Amino acid sequence: MLFIQLIAVFFVIGLFGFGGGAAMVSLIQGEVVAHYGWLTIAEFTDVVAVSQVTPGPIGINVATYVGYTAVVNAGYAPWVGMVGSACATLAMVAPSVAIMAVVSAFILRHRDHWMVQGVFSGLRPAVAGLLAAAALAMMQEENFGNPHTAPRRFVVSVAIYLVTIFAYYRYRPSPIALIAVSGLLGALIYG
Repeated sequence: MLFIQLIAVFFVIGLFGFGGGAAMVSLIQGEVVAHYGWLTIAEFTDVVAVSQVTPGPIGINVATYVGYTAVVNAGYAPWVGMVGSACATLAMVAPSVAIMAVVSAFILRHRDHWMVQGVFSGLRPAVAGLLAAAALAMMQEENFGNPHTAPRRFVVSVAIYLVTIFAYYRYRPSPIALIAVSGLLGALIYG
């Protein structure tokens, strides 16, 4: 039953996840953490972090790791977790492949039409909203700590967050470098 649920959830996310993998993160979190409870918010944050530093699109990487983690968390052996990874990944990719085959032929033929331009004008703000929702969904106590029970962790987490935003917009380093430096800081401070 879990495998069918994984396929159904990731097929729907793949079908309606406009804006790429980063925009899908909030959709995935809503399903796998809030709705089904396959992962905790802390596990999901770890999955997103690992997905960003591994090669490939983040949405597909998240699907792969969530499929594995959900199955292993359900009590199955790790090799069965790989089946969960395959189910989630293929279900996430299948709608995109099918839709892109059809849509790309249409768009190439009609890209200058006013209605096609209108659709893209409507999708842009929705994608920005989904990206903002993904960022806000990650700003939880599990990721930043609680200022009352763990003030040091909270201050350090907020400082790393703010320095990362500043460094990204001021110096434009590689996101991978920012993630690596943040991870190193976390290991030094908390390890």
